[in-house]
Order: sequence, then C-alpha cells, then structure tokens
Amino acid sequence: MSKNRKNRVSVFDSGVNKKTLHQNLTFTATEQYKLLRTNLSFTLPDDVKCPIIGVSSSMRGEGKSTTAINLAYVLAESGKKVLLIDGDLRIPSIAKKMGLSSSPGLTDLLMGYETQQMSSFKTSILENWYVIPSGDLPPNPSELLGSRRMESILTLMTDKFDFIVIDLPPVNVVSDALAISSFITGMVVVIREDYTEKKELEACIRQLELSNVKILGCVLNESENSSGSYGKYKKYSKYYRKYYTSSASKKV
Repeated sequence: MSKNRKNRVSVFDSGVNKKTLHQNLTFTATEQYKLLRTNLSFTLPDDVKCPIIGVSSSMRGEGKSTTAINLAYVLAESGKKVLLIDGDLRIPSIAKKMGLSSSPGLTDLLMGYETQQMSSFKTSILENWYVIPSGDLPPNPSELLGSRRMESILTLMTDKFDFIVIDLPPVNVVSDALAISSFITGMVVVIREDYTEKKELEACIRQLELSNVKILGCVLNESENSSGSYGKYKKYSKYYRKYYTSSASKKV
C-alpha cells in the first residue's frame, strides 16, 4: 500500500435513513457502512492496537449518533471486539436509539464504578459488541471527558477491545469533543445532506485541526443518491473535495 493512500483523508457516504439501525439497515446502507469500515483501514495508523475513533459533527441533527452505532456494528460484525461509548454527556441518545438502559454508564465509570464488570455492557445483538451508555448527566461533561480518569478508562479498554467508537457532541456547539481529542486516534465527521452549512463545516474542521485531531474522513449522511455519489449536494461537494485534496497533500 502506498504512503499516499494510507495518508489520504477519505470521504464516505453512509446513504442511511437516521431511523434505521444496525441489523435493520437497508442493503444499500449496510454496504455503505461496510465501505466506511474498509476505508477506515486505510486512514488508521498501522501501529495502533486498538484505535479509538471519535464520531462528531459540526452541529446538532446531522446523524452522528446513528453513524456511531452503525459503524460500531459493522466493525463487530466483521469479528472484531468492539466497544461503543456514548460520550455525549449533554444530550445522549445511544441508549434510547438502541433500547438500552442509560445507567450504569460512562459517568458511573468516571465516578469509580468497577470497570471489570464489562459483562453488564455486552449487547444481545452480537457477542463481541459492548455498549457503554452515558449514565446520569453530570454538571461538568467537558472536564470529565478530558480528565485523567477518562484517559485511564480508555487505556484499560484498549487492552480489552479491538476498536473503540465514541459518540461525541457537535464540535461547534460545545468543547467536549476537543477536550477528549488527545485520547482518540482520530475523528470521523458526519455531514448531513441539505442541512450542514458550509461555514459550520469550515469552523468544525478548523477547530479539529487547531486541536491536532487527525480527521479520518467524513460521512455524508441521508444522501438521496443511492449510488453513493454526492447527488444533488453538488454545491458543497467541490468544497469537500478541494479540502480533502489539500489536506492530504499536507499530511504526506
């Protein structure tokens, strides 16, 4: 594999309705998530035993939580042991979307809950898929996500799993995603067709770059073109491609 390909920041198209999750996905959406899984293998560092993948967006309502769930699912479906964490400690949605109890969860772990009891977080969907919901909402989510306790938990989990996927709040809304940035391998940014604003995406990318976050790629969500292309999203597609081309050249 060439160095250029490994360092290229790819653009992915999920093509998924936000109401469909894991085993209920359409064939087209399932294939797009499998493509996302494959493309990530080109951008993730080879020397990282357990990549920690953050999933965020520039603003609310772009489908980041649905993307995080389905990414974790297809990774687990491939035989990898996967942990999905709801790191949105302000407006969590993983538990609700998956029909799980929101507690115990991440805040319990941060407050000293026995991390060895991982069996309580195992899903009934796949034997090798674990989900840690948010837990009770704290008054200081940004401080908790950037704490040494959070770093210790992630370090412990990397010895138990092959992949960790963390659903994080939107970058432009609160600083939580940036607070945890030094603990993650890279970030997947979710963009919603006919919803995401160019200026918001630009601000999001700028904030991530200033925080030295490796941008693994983008998921174009709710694309109406089932072929996986940009479809009617042409007014922004040139900007995305221009950005990723220049970004890739800087990283090589």
